[in-house]
Amino acid sequence: MSILNFPTLWSKARKKGSPYVTIWELLHLDLILVFALSLLLVVGLIILYSAANQEVVVLNRQILRLALAWLVLFVCAQIPPQRYLFWAPYFFAVSLGLLIAVLLLGHIGKGAKRWLDVGFIRIQPSELLKISLPMMLAYYFHDKSLPPRLGNVIVAFLIIFIPAGLIAKQPDLGTALLITGSGLAVLVFAGLSWRWLVGALVSVVCIAPLMWHFMHTYQRERILTFLNPERDPLGSGYHIIQSKIALGSGGLFGKGWLQGTQSHLQFLPEHATDFIFAVCGEEFGLVGTLILISINLLIVGRALYISMQASDTFSRLLAGGLTLTFFISFFVNTGMVTGLLPVVGIPLPLVSYGGTSMVTLMAGLGIVMSIATRRKLIAA
Repeated sequence: MSILNFPTLWSKARKKGSPYVTIWELLHLDLILVFALSLLLVVGLIILYSAANQEVVVLNRQILRLALAWLVLFVCAQIPPQRYLFWAPYFFAVSLGLLIAVLLLGHIGKGAKRWLDVGFIRIQPSELLKISLPMMLAYYFHDKSLPPRLGNVIVAFLIIFIPAGLIAKQPDLGTALLITGSGLAVLVFAGLSWRWLVGALVSVVCIAPLMWHFMHTYQRERILTFLNPERDPLGSGYHIIQSKIALGSGGLFGKGWLQGTQSHLQFLPEHATDFIFAVCGEEFGLVGTLILISINLLIVGRALYISMQASDTFSRLLAGGLTLTFFISFFVNTGMVTGLLPVVGIPLPLVSYGGTSMVTLMAGLGIVMSIATRRKLIAA
C-alpha cells in the first residue's frame, strides 16, 4: 500500500480490532528503530564535532548527508517487499555490471580503482552490493526448500564470491569481506548446516598460505601489523598503536568532550573516519564506548526481531542479511580500532564522516522497516 492512501489507512486504523496501533506503522516506520537510529546519529554528530577539530563546515556537510540518508530510508520503507522481490535479479545484475565497469573504466584514487565517474557524480558500485547481494540471495532461496541442498549452496557461493572477487581486485579487501559476510549470513538464516560453515572455515585456513601469494604488499603488511604492531611503530603499526593509546588513556569516564589529545594533536590518523571509535573512547571512556555499543546492539537486536517476524521467506532472509551487514560493519570497525582485527578501512556505521556508506546502510534499514510494517498492513 502506498503512503498516498494515508487517509484511508488512518480511518481503518481507528476501527475496533484493527492491527494498527500508531501512526508510525501507517508511515511504514518502526518506532524503536527510528528512536535508536536517531540516538546513534545524534551521538555520532557529537563525537564527529570533536574528532573534526570543531570544524563547523565538516559538521554541516555531515548533517546534509544525514538528511539525504533519512530521505532514502523513508523512501525505501514505502516500497513493499514484493517490489524488492521483483527487482532483485535486475538490481544485482546492474551492480555486477558496474563492478566490471569499474575494473575497466574506474577512477583511481589512493592507489585503488573503486569509483566510477559518470560525469556529474562519482559512484562506488561496491556499496550497492551491500544491498543487492543479500537481496539476490533472498530472491534465489525464496521459492526453494530449506535448509538448502548442496546444489543450491554451490550456486549461492557463486553469487557471493563472484562480486566479492571483483571488489577484492579493486583492491578493496575490507568491503569484499563485508559483503561475503552478509552473503554467508543469508545462508545461515536459510538454515545452512553448521557443518558446511565449519568446513568452509577449515578450507579457508588450508588455502590461506596460497592466498598469501596473491595478496598486495599493503594487505600483507596489514596482517603482519595485526600480529605484531610494534614491528614497525612509526610505519604500518602507527595507526593501531595510537588508537590503543587513545582508548587506554580515556579510562573509565574519559577526558571529557573536546578534551582528547590524540586526535586534536594529530597523533591519531583518520580520527574523523575509520578511527573515530578511538576518539569516543578517549573523550568518553569505557562508559561512553559501552553506551555507543549498546545503541548499535539495540538497532541490530530490533532488526533481527523484525526478520524473525517476517511473513515470508524472502522478507526474512533479506531483513536478516541486511541486519548482519550493519552488524558486521560495526563489529569489524570496532575490532580493528581495538586491535582485535586487522585494519581494513571500514568506517564506523552512521558515525564516521562520509556519506556513501551511511546512505547505503540507511537504505537497508529502510527496507527492514518496510518488512516490519507490511505484514500488519496486509492483515488490515
